[in-house]
Amino acid sequence: MKSEELFERSKKIAPGGVHSPVRSFSSVGGTPIFFQSSDGALLYDVDGKSYIDYCQSFGPLLFGHRHPEIAEIVTETVNTAWSFGACEPYSLELAEFITKRIPWIEKIRFVNSGTEAVMSALRVARAFTGRNKILKFDGCYHGHLDSLLVKAGSGLAGTSSSDSAGIGEEMVRNTLVLPLDDEERLTELFKREGENIAAVIVEPLPANYGLLPQRKEFLKKVSSIAREHGALLIFDEVISGFRVGFFGMAGDLGIDPDLVCYGKVIGGGFPVGAYAGKAKYMDLVAPQGKVYQAGTLSANPFGMRAGLATLTKAWKEKPYDSLEKSCNQLTGELVKILNTYTDSLWESINYGSLFWFKEKTEQIVRKVEDIPQGHKEKFAAIFHIFLKEGIYLAPSGYEVGFLSTAHTHSVIQDTIDRAERGLKKYQNDKNKS
Repeated sequence: MKSEELFERSKKIAPGGVHSPVRSFSSVGGTPIFFQSSDGALLYDVDGKSYIDYCQSFGPLLFGHRHPEIAEIVTETVNTAWSFGACEPYSLELAEFITKRIPWIEKIRFVNSGTEAVMSALRVARAFTGRNKILKFDGCYHGHLDSLLVKAGSGLAGTSSSDSAGIGEEMVRNTLVLPLDDEERLTELFKREGENIAAVIVEPLPANYGLLPQRKEFLKKVSSIAREHGALLIFDEVISGFRVGFFGMAGDLGIDPDLVCYGKVIGGGFPVGAYAGKAKYMDLVAPQGKVYQAGTLSANPFGMRAGLATLTKAWKEKPYDSLEKSCNQLTGELVKILNTYTDSLWESINYGSLFWFKEKTEQIVRKVEDIPQGHKEKFAAIFHIFLKEGIYLAPSGYEVGFLSTAHTHSVIQDTIDRAERGLKKYQNDKNKS
């Protein structure tokens, strides 16, 4: 296979042979697939084999790979402008489109990634409040920013420790960490540290450590207690924004965040991030205010125009109910097949067009520690069974899956047929041995 040859070459010049850890297949084992092209719901590897793609570049491709309407805009951009490093109309058009439709966004600043968006939003929060500490929740991922790449420490509630080598103690010291879904510990922490907390940042739909839908009551408590103590509420909607619905989780929950971080969908498949919110916070950002943040390639014409085409299409066509229905149909059938041909009892946790397979549990999994033991290994086996049949899931048991409008009824049925064929082979081989 060419993928194996390419991976061997890549390991000689890139750390682990990849440019982002989850691509390495380290969580599932085996050699990563090198893909060469894509179209709609399909990926094509360097050997020409096709795969039905349920990763969708980890979420931004709401309408699938290279949707013709969006591709037309991208092609036009190729022949118009690549990059300016100067003011241009494209970011203005996208910013106006968003601010006119999202009530809690008065101003927005485009960056190049979700990590940049979070970093900048936290800087704004610290500047506005004059405080240093940030509260995050275990199981929520906010990019590879030093101060947030931390985990809950042992002992006193709210303490934290580094989740990566190379992060100094001084970076960890001002980051407080709590478990999700625990109002009591949240209240206790704010009694002790409330006057020091600049912001509370949370994924309102945690989707980076499995899919962990939170109770609305818990998130309402997070919102109210932050405001009670003068801390800003930051919603990290890099994944959920414009993906679970046009108004994201903030809209579903009826909670207006002070600041919100976006990515994925707003770039239409190109690398784009943004932080946004009330003008009184955003006006602190340079050159208007004293919070410095810059990006030479921010608001790149490709991301701005592809993003506007994607959001315009989403606003007009409102594909969200149809996507949710398709997601429920797909996962419902796959769970039946998994439960027929494997030794485990499976279930799928769904929210809109996001899904996550896990071993069935009596209680709803809302916290990291509630994820069943052995989940990683069980998912890895299923991943490779599906992969052999040309079904591509994100190569980690803790990443979620995504549907796009390109996953039509026939594509979904093809997926179900392939999965059943692969699992039957798996069971037969197991019985023979």
